[in-house]
Amino acid sequence: MKIPMVKKLPQLVPQQVYRPSQDDIPDGKEQRLELKKLAVDYIAQHKPVPPISLDDLRICCDTIIKEQNVDPVYRDFLAILLNNEMWRDTLATVPYERRLLLLPKCLRVEDKCPAPFDEFGLLCKQCGLCSIQDLQNEAERLGYAVLVAEGSAIVMAMIQTGKIDAIVGVSCINVLEKAFSYMEAAAIPGVAIPLLQDDCKDTTVDLDWVWDVIHLTSDDHTYRLDLEALKVQVSKWFTPEALSDVMGSPQSQTEEIAQEWLARDGKRWRPFLTASVFKALQDDQSETPLPADLAKVAIAVECFHKASLIHDDIEDDDALRYGEKTLHEEYGVPVALNIGDYLLGEGYRLLASCDVSSEIISEMIRIASAGHRSLCLGQGTELCWTRDPQPLTSLEVLDIFSNKTAPAFEIALRLGALYAGVTDETIHDTLHTYSDSLGIAYQIRDDLEDLVEQEQWRPNKPSLLMSVVHEKSKKEQKELTTLLWKQDLTEKQIKEDIEPLLVTLDVDERCRHLLDSYKEQAIRSLTELDNPTLKGLLRRIVGKIFQVELKGWCHEFEAGDASGTAISA
Repeated sequence: MKIPMVKKLPQLVPQQVYRPSQDDIPDGKEQRLELKKLAVDYIAQHKPVPPISLDDLRICCDTIIKEQNVDPVYRDFLAILLNNEMWRDTLATVPYERRLLLLPKCLRVEDKCPAPFDEFGLLCKQCGLCSIQDLQNEAERLGYAVLVAEGSAIVMAMIQTGKIDAIVGVSCINVLEKAFSYMEAAAIPGVAIPLLQDDCKDTTVDLDWVWDVIHLTSDDHTYRLDLEALKVQVSKWFTPEALSDVMGSPQSQTEEIAQEWLARDGKRWRPFLTASVFKALQDDQSETPLPADLAKVAIAVECFHKASLIHDDIEDDDALRYGEKTLHEEYGVPVALNIGDYLLGEGYRLLASCDVSSEIISEMIRIASAGHRSLCLGQGTELCWTRDPQPLTSLEVLDIFSNKTAPAFEIALRLGALYAGVTDETIHDTLHTYSDSLGIAYQIRDDLEDLVEQEQWRPNKPSLLMSVVHEKSKKEQKELTTLLWKQDLTEKQIKEDIEPLLVTLDVDERCRHLLDSYKEQAIRSLTELDNPTLKGLLRRIVGKIFQVELKGWCHEFEAGDASGTAISA
């Protein structure tokens, strides 16, 4: 087969095949995204015609490594990204019922898994101990054939049936390499997702990556949408110059302080969600400039969020935000309170000034005010608790999360939809349900990060970790965990008594299980959406916010047990 790309490449001699170890994988999200961008840019520039041989694929990798000064240890990971990008558009055009999802058995919880094997692989018993059940059920619901079995032999057998036109494969890098030649020979489109650990037992995979790929369809235009570029564009709306253009040049010190506060660091998730939903609901997915008034809506969303942070910092007596003094520490409580109130009013003013129908403006203001009210009720519950701290159940803590954090996501998503002119109740109901699960998951993750990042873990507000350790503790430990809730423990007692108890009772594992459950619930809430582009976007958002860190690849490969194996949660 003619491969135009290869003719343009320098004739490099393929190097030895690198076997990435845990230390050889990009540690952070930014590095992985940079490698992915290199792969995307390379494919866009050279336009290779797949399939290409493994040697030619490695030549492509060597070219990128040489030209972009990439560490050679990332060579195999880059090869996976290149091959995936080459086949991505083709896979999207293949009907679900003509695809195979191949999962490895090592994803199961081996010591507890009740599933037997037959000649085709693992027969999942739907016990819920690992993620195989969820992936298999969702893929089969879409129409996939699903196998939890050995890579190379099964791939060849399925290809020979003539009933499979594309394969999504999850496995360690060794098995992916061995299956490559079979798929290349049959010219079968394939996208591979590598496992995260370098063992062959109880391994894990980036579930968000798998969900994104198995749902990939040409009807979903967002798989072409560059969310990273969109996020950069949204960030540009919050430079001092851009804020002055939208909000007007500051005429008073109050306006100066407010705009300076808006321009300070932040993840900008909420305005990004607003812009993303608007973009997903456009019929034209070309790179046309975003309308000017969309910046007004996004900045209004950030006004509401930054106002809540100002008030929250005062209520919690926090001294730092974004590594700098909080607003009340810098200007005093009265000024900070006033800036927060000003930002709320400014947010509503921006919404009211948008060039849309009065009905849309009215609905945007109604949704924003309802979210503001819910947030205050959740914060009020927390503040009233501080006057007489008592143990709260997990459900009570999650209810606070639902009221405090979820409304900000809902406002952002629904305002983006409304500005796009979408008033369909089914879509807005879905966005409400999705936001609730997303907001709770986001707050659970914050709780877990607080435990890891703070040198002295001393929670001063209701925490899921506190509720779980109290619920799981034995009778003789209840007095100690009750004192934790009452804020009556010293830092030494927390360090010596509570933190070891968190480990003994697997509190972290329980909270992470709840985090995964709410992420999954957010994804499942999208089932009724008829708009594949919006549905695809919201799936991608979950993966983008809750990015999984790659931890390494499997080094062990046993010929008799080469099959991939089932994915453990």
